[in-house]
Amino acid sequence: MEQIALPLKAGKGPSRIIIGAANGHVADALTNAASWPFRTAVLTGQPRSGKSLFARWFAESGAGDAIDDAQLLEEDAVFHRWNRAQEAGTPLLIIGGEPPWDIRLPDLKSRLGGSLQLEIGLPDDEMARDLLLSLAEERGLPLRSDAADYLIPRAGRSQAELEQLVATIDRLSLERKAPPNLGIWRSALEAVHGPEEPRLI
Repeated sequence: MEQIALPLKAGKGPSRIIIGAANGHVADALTNAASWPFRTAVLTGQPRSGKSLFARWFAESGAGDAIDDAQLLEEDAVFHRWNRAQEAGTPLLIIGGEPPWDIRLPDLKSRLGGSLQLEIGLPDDEMARDLLLSLAEERGLPLRSDAADYLIPRAGRSQAELEQLVATIDRLSLERKAPPNLGIWRSALEAVHGPEEPRLI
């Protein structure tokens, strides 16, 4: 399992970023910010895909500045932050939402259009397995490799779905006062994906 440790204080969320086929190119790019066009990169991806974790790692490791959830901000404010970063010669990582990010301000659209474009994709089986086990470990939930062997072929592929699955297993385990077992895994899959899913077979 490849990981990036986050230089964060305890209690501020996940302590690491799991690296795999869906985001390895992002990790590589963030370690080489000097090569970015206009020293700017735009990162998009599905909700819970790790965009904010990358932004926090990038900023707190001293590699540059980051604007998280830029798609929720006034575009004039993002444009001014871009200008300040250019004047200071500081690499700037801008986190957008799901692609495509529709930018209306012409000046901002043209500047960011010429920047490095990065997108986090969906995890493959190997990365999904690592994510599942990492999410369980963060919760102190005892999931072993046999759990991952059963769950990954039947689980959704987005990080949001994997997070929901692990949270549901944790809840059911507490409610039933039992360690996670096959019955709990099946109940969690049914709760997250519905009882008619053929993946439950």
